[in-house]
Amino acid sequence: MQKNLLNEAKNIFFIGIGGIGVSAVARMMFLEGKKVSGSDIAKSEIIDELQKLGIKIQIGQSSDFVPKETDLVIYSPAIMVYEPSIIEMLAKRKIKSISYPEALHEISKDKYTIAVSGTHGKTTTTAMIAKMMLDAGLDPTVIVGSILKDQKSNFIAGKSKYFVVEACEYRKSFLNIKPTVALITNIDNDHLDFYKDIADIQNAFKEFISQVEDNGHIITDTENKTVCPILKNLRGNVINSKDFFESKLRLKTPGEHNKKNASLVLALAEILEIDKEKAKKSLENFSGTWRRFEYKGKAKNGALVYDDYGHHPTEIKATLRGAREFFGKKKIIVAFQPHLYSRTKILLNDFAVAFKDADEVLLAPIYAAREKFDSSITSEILAEKINNTKALAFKNFAEIEECLSKNLKDGDVLITIGAGDIYKIGENILK
Repeated sequence: MQKNLLNEAKNIFFIGIGGIGVSAVARMMFLEGKKVSGSDIAKSEIIDELQKLGIKIQIGQSSDFVPKETDLVIYSPAIMVYEPSIIEMLAKRKIKSISYPEALHEISKDKYTIAVSGTHGKTTTTAMIAKMMLDAGLDPTVIVGSILKDQKSNFIAGKSKYFVVEACEYRKSFLNIKPTVALITNIDNDHLDFYKDIADIQNAFKEFISQVEDNGHIITDTENKTVCPILKNLRGNVINSKDFFESKLRLKTPGEHNKKNASLVLALAEILEIDKEKAKKSLENFSGTWRRFEYKGKAKNGALVYDDYGHHPTEIKATLRGAREFFGKKKIIVAFQPHLYSRTKILLNDFAVAFKDADEVLLAPIYAAREKFDSSITSEILAEKINNTKALAFKNFAEIEECLSKNLKDGDVLITIGAGDIYKIGENILK
């Protein structure tokens, strides 16, 4: 059996422990009896939950935070882009360090690994798979890029051979995973601060699925125009998810895109020999995940409040199309926070037409995340590009909340959308 760094480590420090993926591995190691500690640049709900377990977490980023007895450091890939000196200092201290994607490699190499990839929909699909396998008694270990509602966690500690993981394409991190089964939801233009173009993205996905085991499986829509070119000369068994599409499936999560996600899951059910009707029942009882068209509550004035993590035009369009199908003629108001200057600028024309199914769009300032300020792109520019009276740009959240408090009425639907902290607006409206 291959040497496993995670099995050998006793004291593990996590840099960027508040990240949705890194925190899942931290939970896993803590539950396995390791001594776990970590750091992150800011407090968050995820960090609060980890601290409740007894994990010591420091706010800020410094190699000085890493205890002397540490024998392994696991870090967010963002560290190598923005704080590489921290890893250099650890090397000088002769402390072994690996990235979060490399940690996933250590976990997956001893497991029957089911890896869910794709530009959009991978979190929901991973969560659907987790529920189906749990309902079928397969007891999987699961790492997902959101909070599973039933478990109130992004990690499930299973005892079987199965490992279900969300495989992210950003900076090619999914190439660390060697899947037994690889699922691709779709391939689209995204992360163009790293990839050159769609062909570059497709090459990364091609490399990912080429790592599938000889007797493994690749599940995807083989007729999808951006996926089809990468499926030639593969050693795995390619399965067309369209053959498993169920138009009459009654999902609690609306939209055609979620039925497509479900078709991938039903194809996997056949591989795992899960009864089809039981799989369908599990999917119909799936209630979604944190920040994926999540119902937050009803405001005092009767308006319904939802929240969605969508930050790419394709995701926003799919979410709002599903919302329009679900709510009919109700007034849909979107509070949107663009994510990254680069994404907003490169995909400006796509963003401009993504809000077709919304009645009003209230734009917050761009959430910079890992990027430096870029004055050449603003939410005001996006509002003009949307090019009708339904889009307005605001200077801050307080202005948006004031506008909503004056105009939101009984029967209206407010959807906060974005990968930053736009969800706080909905929470404040509910307060």
